[in-house]
Amino acid sequence: MTSTHIAAIPTGFEGDVLTPDGPGYDDARTVFNAMVDRRPAVIAQCRSDADVQRAVRMARAHGTEIAVRCGGHDVAGNALSDGGLVIDLRRMDDVEVDQEAMTVRVGGGATTSALDRATQPYGLMTPGSRASTTGVGGFTLGGGSGWLERKYGLACDNLLEAELVTAAGEKVKAGEDRNPDLFWALHGGGGNFGVVTSFTFRLHELPEVTLALLLWPAEAGEEIALAYRDLMETAPDELGGTALYLTPPREEFVPEEMLGRQAFATLLAYAGTGPDADAAIAPMLGLGHTGGVVLDRPYADMQGMLDEPAGLRNHWSAEHLHDCPDAAVAAYSARAAGMIVPSPSLHTLIPGGGALADPGARYPVPWRNAAWTVHPIALWEDAADDERAIAWVRAVRADMKPYSTGDVYLNFIGDEGRGRVEAGFGAENHRRLAEVKARYDPGNLFHLNQNIRPA
Repeated sequence: MTSTHIAAIPTGFEGDVLTPDGPGYDDARTVFNAMVDRRPAVIAQCRSDADVQRAVRMARAHGTEIAVRCGGHDVAGNALSDGGLVIDLRRMDDVEVDQEAMTVRVGGGATTSALDRATQPYGLMTPGSRASTTGVGGFTLGGGSGWLERKYGLACDNLLEAELVTAAGEKVKAGEDRNPDLFWALHGGGGNFGVVTSFTFRLHELPEVTLALLLWPAEAGEEIALAYRDLMETAPDELGGTALYLTPPREEFVPEEMLGRQAFATLLAYAGTGPDADAAIAPMLGLGHTGGVVLDRPYADMQGMLDEPAGLRNHWSAEHLHDCPDAAVAAYSARAAGMIVPSPSLHTLIPGGGALADPGARYPVPWRNAAWTVHPIALWEDAADDERAIAWVRAVRADMKPYSTGDVYLNFIGDEGRGRVEAGFGAENHRRLAEVKARYDPGNLFHLNQNIRPA
């Protein structure tokens, strides 16, 4: 991209245009994964749909690579392009609640936290990410897996309408009755079809959530994980959460002797409060936890409970399991020994079922029918630990292969190759997605993502 191209952007542009020699550039190119260090030629901080249209048209006219940034949480760093144009949506972050219609309209650059904080005063929610700093856009377009998905489904299940700018620079709306093929593709197909500038979601009443974060020594992990598995396989849909190995942070509910050491934990999240919630979490409370806390919290407060700090090096992946026999639990627990400790790394075991499962396979997210998901998340500071951390994540995947469905939630992985993307959708879904891609982005302008090539 040349200075002539850059000069063409500000004509009528409402936002800011940042270049490598200007103020604010380095902050604007920082993403969640500290392993990613890319230098775009220009960052277009859009304030309106018209800004996005101008940026897309300019990039297309000059053959410039485009990256689209919402939250910047993608572990592969697809929110940035070396030498290309970043369409930065973070200033398009308005959230408008319609209490009467029970809907919320969300700007394409809003974070999960912004969405949750806007709906919380009304005692309302729509399913969001497990990390409050995640962008609503990438999260939803990948499907959207969250703490209470067993009760409320995925984020995309609650999507009523989307507005986007296509590769041709045109504004398009997609919903059940408008461009239904595109609407279907936006449920898991990622950012392949355009720049989504706003989402409209269905809302649900949920004033408070019952939370139980319980801790045990790491050596008790396998035994407690088996009990957690048994509990969740018959639990009511209202109960969600995860089991995980972690290094506990310094909190009042963490005993001093557990600090700086690996522990095993269960996070139980019940959609509601009262006797039913108490009964649902009671079995885990009877297993002699060493530390922990049980409380009622607004949904928005729960969402940030396991937020990972920014500025660390990251590598994640996942395997979805058709079942979780004792041998799988043993392998999952044994591999925890390879984690970097102390660090914010997490080794999670996430239950499926309930509203998450979709026997009709309505949308291209077949991983939702998995009984369990193992999701290793390595986070570390020192580049000298890169090889060790990445090897650990890969080893977890290898351990889980005998139990894997072969599907994959693409928000849980980085760049693992084309075969992984295609297998994740399934052959028929991938074929149909490629046809939709060919209609809305025939030149594959939007390819910095879990890419679907045009048919």
